[in-house]
Amino acid sequence: MAEARRKPSAIQHNNADDPQIELGLNAAIVTVRDQQPHILVVRPGMTGSGTLDALPFGPFAPRAHRTLEIGLREWVKRQTGLELGYVEQLYTFGDRGRHAEPGGAHTLSVGYLALTRGAGEELMGSHWSPWYAYFPWEDWRKGKPETLSKEIEPRLKAWAERPPSPEGPARPLRRAERLKIGFGIDGGWDEEKVLERYELLYEAGLVAEAARDGRTAAKQWTDLPEIGRPMEFDHRRILATAMGRLRGKLKYRPVVFELLPPEFTLYDLQKTVEAISGTLLHKQNFRRLVEKGGLVEPTGNVSTTTGGRPARLYRFRREVVLERPAPGLRVKAGRAQA
Repeated sequence: MAEARRKPSAIQHNNADDPQIELGLNAAIVTVRDQQPHILVVRPGMTGSGTLDALPFGPFAPRAHRTLEIGLREWVKRQTGLELGYVEQLYTFGDRGRHAEPGGAHTLSVGYLALTRGAGEELMGSHWSPWYAYFPWEDWRKGKPETLSKEIEPRLKAWAERPPSPEGPARPLRRAERLKIGFGIDGGWDEEKVLERYELLYEAGLVAEAARDGRTAAKQWTDLPEIGRPMEFDHRRILATAMGRLRGKLKYRPVVFELLPPEFTLYDLQKTVEAISGTLLHKQNFRRLVEKGGLVEPTGNVSTTTGGRPARLYRFRREVVLERPAPGLRVKAGRAQA
């Protein structure tokens, strides 16, 4: 038994040539202003090449940070001056070649989604940027985005007809089938599949990050326009994950109220949901759903800033989270209403 205890295990084995691993913390911090979702990006030069937008980022220091979330909050406060409210962990990102500097340590990034109403706060070293600047194909509030029809879909269809790349993993679905699921090509559009769509664009070499990372597919395109604003490292992938998570969570958790002031009109609520989901909602159906679900209650006050007759003000009814397990907004896209 003593011999067995002394025998080194594979976990204990340490090779000096093993790559170094660093743990980083990233935050996709979301707010809604002027009916547009925005994310907080740090000033160029604070991370990476210094030329592209980046999410607030910092290394995890185990001796200084008792938890990952505490470390994240401290880094965001240090880089931007913003005190975070709602925060949830997304995923751990560690694909080789999407963050590590040549010859440097390999970085694992723990991504977080954070929601705030603090769009008007004075920030240092950072600014708010519309998230559809990075994902213009995700905003369907004015109909199908032009970049989908003109730039993305024709190239994706051409890519689907090419033989699979040897640098990618074997997949159970053919490329055409994946395009149908992700982009709704010859199918239906699912607003939650933001990450799947970005990954398809990356694999097809249609986003700037693919060319930067040396993907073979990116070398096959000539005169390729910029499809969405690129970001440092794999930050656009992290943002895509945050967008999909938030869009899905609207349906079963009352997270939208983290983005609204304490008192709001039903119009404000609808426009905030539309901004996040990238789709239009049927006005009467939306209001019936909100009122039937018991998500809000009138405050007795009115707003006179609507330009028409005063609108009733509401607040989130917190008791709803105790009354049912999934108090979200299971809305469906519809036509615009006057």
